[in-house]
Order: sequence, then C-alpha cells, then structure tokens
Amino acid sequence: MNYKLASFVTSAVGLNDCPSDSLREVAFAGRSNAGKSSAINVLTNQNRLARTSKTPGRTQLINFFGIGEGRYIVDLPGYGYAKVPLNVKNQWQEHLELYLNQRDALAGLVLLTDVRHAFKEFDLMMINWSHESNLPIHVLLTKSDKLKRGAAQNALLTARKQLDQYPNATIQLFSSLQKSGLEGLEAKLNSWLEEEASEPHPN
Repeated sequence: MNYKLASFVTSAVGLNDCPSDSLREVAFAGRSNAGKSSAINVLTNQNRLARTSKTPGRTQLINFFGIGEGRYIVDLPGYGYAKVPLNVKNQWQEHLELYLNQRDALAGLVLLTDVRHAFKEFDLMMINWSHESNLPIHVLLTKSDKLKRGAAQNALLTARKQLDQYPNATIQLFSSLQKSGLEGLEAKLNSWLEEEASEPHPN
C-alpha cells in the first residue's frame, strides 16, 4: 500500500455517514494526547492530512482517508481531554461504539498510547473490546523519543507482558518526531489491508 497517496475523503458523525465503498479499513484510536494525528501524518508523509492541535481533543468526527480502491485509514475521535460538554462526550462515545461494533469493513485497530504512562482505562477498554470481538489490535507506544533507549525497551517489555493474555494483540515502540517504528507500522497495516475483503470480522 502506498500511504503517501492518502487523501481526505469525508468526516462522519456516525455509522450511517461512513463511506459505503469501503472493503477494508484500519482505525486509529487513542486518548486525545496520544499522538494519533501526528502518527497518521508521518505514515502518509503529509504534515497536515490529519488535524493536529496543541489543544487535545480536536478530532470530534470519524475521519476517513483513502489510500487505494476501497481501502481507508480512519482517525477516530480522541478520548479524555476534549473541553466539551458531557452530553457531547457521551454522543462521541455512542458513535464510537456503533462504529466499532457494526462496521463490517473494519480489519484492524491501531491503539496509540504514550510510552511513559501506557494502558490507562480507555486503552484497556479498547484492548478488551478487540479481544472480545476477535479483531486484531496493534499497540503503538508513542513518544518513545521522550525516553532513553534502555528505558523505552523496558517500557516495551512491561507493556508486552500486560498483553500476554491477548493473542490478537501486537505492540511496538513509535516516535512521530524521529519517524522511528514506521516500517513496523506499515507492515502491520499492509497485512490487514491487503487481505481479501470477503470475510468481515465477526461481531
């Protein structure tokens, strides 16, 4: 897959607004300060494809980026830090759950979490959900440049042990600033997006 050809297609409020031509797609999820937009921009080599902001929580819609015929990268709403009313947060949560549970084209989930304090409540919720749904999940321990090499490797080993009970989960270090871990991410995405689209994951 040539992720550098990615282009914005649409923003969806909910499941009914998602593209109808999708054969396979991978969704990026994470807390609002986990670096989702930065990772997508590095992946696609486009500085402004996904919105980035110094104010966490700016992604309030389900954003679709086309990367080939019937293939999409999906930027899900960030969770946890957006300064919005509670009822709006609840609507985001509802739309997110519907998308995750009913989107047949969803082939895998990339979960981004800060390497310095990984696996908060939202992260564990997503990991458990993917396990129960038999959906593969790939964890990016982001901002690995913030730690020295040894400390980053120790954090990776600790996090990997936490995932031992989840056979559908894989994990790696990632830094958008240094563009490290990009090859591993691309390989994982390719394995999901290049498969035949005849068998959507079971719900």
